[in-house]
Amino acid sequence: MEEFDYIIIGAGSAGCVLANRLSSTYKNKILLLEAGGKDNYPWIHIPVGYYKTMHNPKTDWCFKTQPDETMNNRSINYPRGKTLGGSSSINGLLYIRGQEQDYDTWRQLGNVGWGWKDILPYFLKSENQERGKNEFHGVDGPISVEDQRIQLDILDVFMNAAEEIGIPKVNDFNKGDNFGCGYFQVTEKKGFRCSAAVGYLNPIKNRKNLKILTKAHVKNINFEGTRAVGVSYWKDDKLIKVKANKEVILSAGSIGSPHILQVSGVGDPNKIKNYGINIIHNSPGVGKNLQDHIMMRPVYKVKNIKTLNKKINSLFGKILIGAEYLFLRKGPMTMGASQLCGFAKSDSSRSTPNLQFHIQPISTDKLGGTNLHNFDAFTPTVANIRPTSRGEINIISADTRNDPKIKMNYLSTPEDRKVTADGLKLIRKIVLETETFSKYSPEEFRPGINIQNDEELVKVASDYAQTIFHPVGTCKMGKDENAVVNDRLIAHGLQNLRIVDASIMPNITSGNTNAPTIMIAEKASDMIIEDSKS
Repeated sequence: MEEFDYIIIGAGSAGCVLANRLSSTYKNKILLLEAGGKDNYPWIHIPVGYYKTMHNPKTDWCFKTQPDETMNNRSINYPRGKTLGGSSSINGLLYIRGQEQDYDTWRQLGNVGWGWKDILPYFLKSENQERGKNEFHGVDGPISVEDQRIQLDILDVFMNAAEEIGIPKVNDFNKGDNFGCGYFQVTEKKGFRCSAAVGYLNPIKNRKNLKILTKAHVKNINFEGTRAVGVSYWKDDKLIKVKANKEVILSAGSIGSPHILQVSGVGDPNKIKNYGINIIHNSPGVGKNLQDHIMMRPVYKVKNIKTLNKKINSLFGKILIGAEYLFLRKGPMTMGASQLCGFAKSDSSRSTPNLQFHIQPISTDKLGGTNLHNFDAFTPTVANIRPTSRGEINIISADTRNDPKIKMNYLSTPEDRKVTADGLKLIRKIVLETETFSKYSPEEFRPGINIQNDEELVKVASDYAQTIFHPVGTCKMGKDENAVVNDRLIAHGLQNLRIVDASIMPNITSGNTNAPTIMIAEKASDMIIEDSKS
C-alpha cells in the first residue's frame, strides 16, 4: 500500500490551495485525488466558456436538485466542477469576499480565529490584484483579480439609476462593507480564466513530493476505530487503497464532502444505517445546514439603447465578438457571469446589505442557453444573500458513484419569501421609477408589472429562478450538536480527519463564495502546518 503524509480528496478551489501550500514543505509527501479529468478542455480557459462547461458531463457533475414544493415543485440543474480546479474552472469568475459582519458572526458563534480581521490576511495572501497593493489587497498571490474587459452603456445606466434612489457608486466590493453598485472584478489573467488549478496547481505540479491523480473517484475514507488512516478510490475500474500517515483532508465541496463522509460511516446513523454501512461516528449534522443563494431573474425590455441580445444572435455579431477576443482579449468573451454588481438592503431595519444584484446585458428564457431574446433587454437578477432556508444532502446508496439527494428547500421560510419579494420590488423601483431609465422606455417583460402581491410575485418569479452555484454549510464549523468540525477544521469525534472547503461555513457569506473558499484553504494550510509541529 502506497503511503503519504497527507491525502487530499478533491482538487477544487480548496484542494489546489492545500496541495500547493502543504507540498512547499518538502518533507511532506502529498497525494491529491480528483474524480474529474485534467483541465485541458479549451473552453475552461476562455472566460465565457462557462456556457460550454456547465451542464457538460466532461467538466460538470450535472447534479439535479430534488423538487422543491416551495418553488413550484421545480427541480433545477446544479452545476459543480468535475475537473482540476473544481468549480473555479467552470464558475462565473466573480471575485467577492463577503462582508465583515459575515466573518465576525462566525467568530461570535465560538469559532476562534475566524473574524474579519483574522481572515483578511488570507484574502491578501491569495490575491494578485491588478490595481495594486493596499491595506485590503495583495499582489503576490496565485489568484489573478482584474477589472472586467467590457463596458456597456446599459450597465452604466443601471448604476446611475441605483444612485438616484440612494445606492451609491463604488469601485471596490472587497473591503468589508459592500453597500453600493459597481462593476465586478473577475478572476482572470490577461483575458484568460485564472482558476485555482491555474493559479495554485500549475506552477507546482511537478514537485517531486506531490502526486496528482485525475479520474480517481474516492470510494470511502478508511478508519481504524475513529482514526482516519487512508482512502480507497477507483482508478480505471481498479479499487486502490492508500495510507495517510498524518491526515486525510476532505475537500470535495459542499455536495461531495458530506457524501463521502456518509458512505464512510460518519453522519446521522438513522440516515445511513439502511445501506449496510458500518457506523464510525454519530455526527448528525453531516449533510445538514445546506445553504445557497437563489437568484430571481426578472427581464426588462428597453428602447434607444443596445444590449447584447441582437449582437450575439447574429452571425456577423458573433464574428465581431470572436475577433475582439482573438486580437484584443476584450469584449463579451471575457465576461464574467455578470458584469455589474450591487449590494442593497431589502428594508431600512437592516444593518448591512442582504440583497445582491447581478446585472447582465442579455436576456433569455433558459439560463445558460444560447437562444437570447430577439429584442433589446437586460436581466437585473436579485438574490437574498442571507437566506434562512436550509437544505440537506443525503446518500441513496453506499456507492459514491451514485449521486446523493440534493434537497435545497429554497424559499421555505416566510422571511426568505418576503426578502425575495422586496428585492424584486427594489429592482422595479430602479428600472421603472427613476428619471435615469425613463428615456429608455423600460418594460417589465418578466414576471410582469401586473403582479403586485408579494406571494404571487415570488411564485411567478420562481419559475425562472436559478442557483448562483453557492452551496455551503453541509459540514459546518462550530460547537453545537450539528457542528461537524471545530475551528481548526478537525472533524469532531475523529482523529486525523480535516474538512477544508465551503462545507465548513456555519453561515453563508454575503456574496459569491469562491474567494472565501480559497481563503478557508489558505488559513487551513497554515493550521495544518502548525499542528504538524506540535
